[in-house]
Amino acid sequence: MKNVLMTFLLMVTFNATFAQNGDKEAVKTVLNEYKKAIEKLDTAGVVSLFVKDSKVYEQASDEGTIGHYLEHHLGPELKEFKSFTYSNYKIDVTITGDYAFSTETYIYTIILAKDSKEFKSQGVATSVLRKTKDGWKIVQTHSSFRKAK
Repeated sequence: MKNVLMTFLLMVTFNATFAQNGDKEAVKTVLNEYKKAIEKLDTAGVVSLFVKDSKVYEQASDEGTIGHYLEHHLGPELKEFKSFTYSNYKIDVTITGDYAFSTETYIYTIILAKDSKEFKSQGVATSVLRKTKDGWKIVQTHSSFRKAK
Protein backbone atom coordinates (compact mmCIF):
# COMPACT_ATOMS: atom_id res chain seq x y z
CA MET A 1 0.00 0.00 0.00
CA LYS A 2 2.84 2.36 0.88
CA ASN A 3 4.45 1.81 -2.54
CA VAL A 4 1.16 2.46 -4.34
CA LEU A 5 0.71 5.73 -2.46
CA MET A 6 4.29 6.82 -3.22
CA THR A 7 3.86 5.97 -6.91
CA PHE A 8 0.61 7.93 -7.02
CA LEU A 9 2.21 10.98 -5.38
CA LEU A 10 5.16 10.85 -7.78
CA MET A 11 2.81 10.66 -10.78
CA VAL A 12 0.74 13.60 -9.55
CA THR A 13 3.89 15.66 -8.97
CA PHE A 14 5.27 14.74 -12.41
CA ASN A 15 1.98 15.61 -14.15
CA ALA A 16 1.69 18.96 -12.34
CA THR A 17 5.28 19.86 -13.21
CA PHE A 18 4.79 18.84 -16.85
CA ALA A 19 1.56 20.87 -17.11
CA GLN A 20 3.18 23.91 -15.51
CA ASN A 21 6.12 23.76 -17.94
CA GLY A 22 3.65 23.61 -20.85
CA ASP A 23 1.82 26.61 -19.44
CA LYS A 24 5.08 28.55 -19.04
CA GLU A 25 5.91 27.93 -22.69
CA ALA A 26 2.38 29.00 -23.73
CA VAL A 27 2.74 32.24 -21.74
CA LYS A 28 6.14 32.89 -23.31
CA THR A 29 4.58 32.35 -26.75
CA VAL A 30 1.89 34.99 -26.08
CA LEU A 31 4.48 37.52 -24.89
CA ASN A 32 6.75 36.74 -27.83
CA GLU A 33 3.86 37.26 -30.27
CA TYR A 34 3.34 40.73 -28.80
CA LYS A 35 7.08 41.46 -29.09
CA LYS A 36 7.19 40.20 -32.70
CA ALA A 37 4.26 42.44 -33.68
CA ILE A 38 6.09 45.48 -32.36
CA GLU A 39 9.25 44.46 -34.21
CA LYS A 40 7.21 44.11 -37.42
CA LEU A 41 5.74 47.58 -36.74
CA ASP A 42 2.33 45.96 -37.26
CA THR A 43 -0.23 45.58 -34.48
CA ALA A 44 -2.70 43.48 -36.49
CA GLY A 45 -3.96 40.69 -34.25
CA VAL A 46 -2.40 42.07 -31.07
CA VAL A 47 -5.79 42.68 -29.42
CA SER A 48 -6.42 38.92 -29.45
CA LEU A 49 -3.45 38.42 -27.11
CA PHE A 50 -5.24 40.39 -24.36
CA VAL A 51 -8.45 40.00 -22.37
CA LYS A 52 -11.20 42.43 -23.35
CA ASP A 53 -10.85 44.64 -20.26
CA SER A 54 -7.05 44.64 -20.23
CA LYS A 55 -4.94 47.39 -18.71
CA VAL A 56 -1.76 48.77 -20.21
CA TYR A 57 0.62 50.94 -18.19
CA GLU A 58 3.70 52.61 -19.61
CA GLN A 59 6.13 54.84 -17.74
CA ALA A 60 3.64 55.30 -14.85
CA SER A 61 0.79 56.26 -17.20
CA ASP A 62 -2.51 54.40 -17.46
CA GLU A 63 -2.88 53.81 -21.22
CA GLY A 64 -6.27 52.08 -20.92
CA THR A 65 -7.14 48.85 -22.70
CA ILE A 66 -4.93 47.38 -25.39
CA GLY A 67 -7.35 48.70 -28.02
CA HIS A 68 -7.07 52.24 -26.69
CA TYR A 69 -3.29 51.94 -26.34
CA LEU A 70 -2.89 50.73 -29.92
CA GLU A 71 -5.18 53.40 -31.34
CA HIS A 72 -3.91 56.39 -29.36
CA HIS A 73 -0.32 55.59 -28.47
CA LEU A 74 1.58 52.60 -29.85
CA GLY A 75 -0.05 52.50 -33.29
CA PRO A 76 0.78 56.12 -34.17
CA GLU A 77 4.30 55.73 -32.71
CA LEU A 78 5.07 52.67 -34.83
CA LYS A 79 4.20 54.64 -37.97
CA GLU A 80 7.09 56.99 -37.15
CA PHE A 81 9.66 54.18 -36.92
CA LYS A 82 11.84 52.67 -39.60
CA SER A 83 12.64 49.79 -37.26
CA PHE A 84 12.15 48.58 -33.70
CA THR A 85 14.31 45.68 -32.55
CA TYR A 86 14.81 43.88 -29.26
CA SER A 87 18.09 42.41 -28.07
CA ASN A 88 19.33 40.79 -24.88
CA TYR A 89 15.72 39.65 -24.32
CA LYS A 90 15.13 37.59 -21.19
CA ILE A 91 11.85 36.38 -19.74
CA ASP A 92 10.89 34.83 -16.42
CA VAL A 93 7.44 33.29 -15.84
CA THR A 94 5.78 32.07 -12.66
CA ILE A 95 2.49 30.15 -12.85
CA THR A 96 0.01 30.16 -9.97
CA GLY A 97 -3.20 28.34 -10.85
CA ASP A 98 -4.89 30.11 -13.77
CA TYR A 99 -2.61 33.16 -13.51
CA ALA A 100 0.90 33.78 -14.77
CA PHE A 101 3.28 36.53 -13.72
CA SER A 102 6.10 37.52 -16.04
CA THR A 103 9.10 39.79 -16.10
CA GLU A 104 10.78 40.64 -19.38
CA THR A 105 14.09 42.52 -19.60
CA TYR A 106 15.59 43.75 -22.85
CA ILE A 107 17.38 46.40 -24.84
CA TYR A 108 15.39 47.92 -27.66
CA THR A 109 16.64 49.98 -30.54
CA ILE A 110 14.41 52.35 -32.49
CA ILE A 111 15.39 53.93 -35.79
CA LEU A 112 13.19 56.81 -36.88
CA ALA A 113 11.77 56.79 -40.41
CA LYS A 114 12.22 60.51 -41.08
CA ASP A 115 15.96 60.86 -40.39
CA SER A 116 17.26 57.39 -39.38
CA LYS A 117 18.14 58.70 -35.91
CA GLU A 118 18.75 55.82 -33.49
CA PHE A 119 17.55 55.51 -29.90
CA LYS A 120 18.63 52.66 -27.64
CA SER A 121 16.88 51.99 -24.33
CA GLN A 122 16.98 49.43 -21.57
CA GLY A 123 13.49 48.20 -20.74
CA VAL A 124 11.55 46.02 -18.36
CA ALA A 125 7.97 44.83 -18.53
CA THR A 126 5.89 42.98 -15.99
CA SER A 127 2.66 41.30 -17.02
CA VAL A 128 -0.17 39.30 -15.51
CA LEU A 129 -1.82 36.72 -17.75
CA ARG A 130 -4.92 34.60 -17.16
CA LYS A 131 -5.64 31.18 -18.59
CA THR A 132 -8.93 31.39 -20.51
CA LYS A 133 -10.87 28.92 -22.63
CA ASP A 134 -9.01 30.47 -25.60
CA GLY A 135 -5.57 30.07 -24.01
CA TRP A 136 -3.37 32.48 -22.06
CA LYS A 137 -4.30 36.17 -22.38
CA ILE A 138 -2.63 39.29 -21.03
CA VAL A 139 -4.70 40.93 -18.28
CA GLN A 140 -2.34 43.80 -17.58
CA THR A 141 1.12 44.87 -18.53
CA HIS A 142 3.44 47.60 -17.33
CA SER A 143 6.63 48.67 -19.06
CA SER A 144 9.29 51.22 -18.33
CA PHE A 145 12.61 52.17 -19.84
CA ARG A 146 15.70 54.29 -19.49
CA LYS A 147 18.51 55.22 -21.81
CA ALA A 148 20.72 52.18 -22.39
CA LYS A 149 24.17 52.25 -20.85
